[in-house]
Amino acid sequence: MDTLANGLTTIINNETRNKRECIISPASKLLGRVLRVMQLNGYIGEFEFIDDGRSGKFKIQLLGRINRCGAIRPRFPVKVDEIEQWETKFLPSRNVGLLVVSTPRGILSHRETKEKRIGGRLLAFVY
Repeated sequence: MDTLANGLTTIINNETRNKRECIISPASKLLGRVLRVMQLNGYIGEFEFIDDGRSGKFKIQLLGRINRCGAIRPRFPVKVDEIEQWETKFLPSRNVGLLVVSTPRGILSHRETKEKRIGGRLLAFVY
């Protein structure tokens, strides 16, 4: 069970139906950090963790800015020099969209990994 893929699929399904908010269950730390990167880049609004006594849920405010998002499986390792090649595979054009990368310094967008000159593993894409 891939909670990241399930969560991103729930987001895109609710975006296509023009919903204003959605609830993702089950929650995970990885999903929360990916949502934080999406929020910092303006793809989603506020989100909050709801503790239901089990694994928890995320309640997310949707802004209508996501055309497509998804998890990248398998989680490919990526070096700093290879990031642009992966951009062309998953994103529609230059400077459009976002790749989410897990690095030793945390979960960052691909632009931040270029600035900090660090590699990692690809987790998701959003545009």
